[in-house]
Amino acid sequence: MYPADLVKPMREDLSKNGFTELHTTEDVQAAMKKEGTTLVVVNSVCGCAARNARPAAVHAVANSKKKPDNIYTVFAGVDAAATDLARSFMVPFPPSSPSMALFKDGELVHMIERHHIEGRPAEMIAENLMDAFEEHVS
Repeated sequence: MYPADLVKPMREDLSKNGFTELHTTEDVQAAMKKEGTTLVVVNSVCGCAARNARPAAVHAVANSKKKPDNIYTVFAGVDAAATDLARSFMVPFPPSSPSMALFKDGELVHMIERHHIEGRPAEMIAENLMDAFEEHVS
């Protein structure tokens, strides 16, 4: 577990931009029962989360013509049970952080794993997300 003071600014990168934090398994269960499209970002303390993943997720949601109905985040290494449960909805993809998953009515329709994030600019990742929104968001 990482200290709360350390991860606070990392959490706020997403929460101040409209992402709802899922801290418990109950939070995740309720979120995944919602109809419509749901984006879940698995946040992390690593550099690629700070430099690539979080900026890409924020940019995609802010600038896409079509936006997911629900936007959430879980924090790997902090909210372990919530993260594990969220990842269970992302099977068959192995756990990775950071990562991003788009669901439509609870079904996984698009996944961006860590290896799609590392070494790629935030703009490229955001474009990938925005294309997924265009395809799957009503």
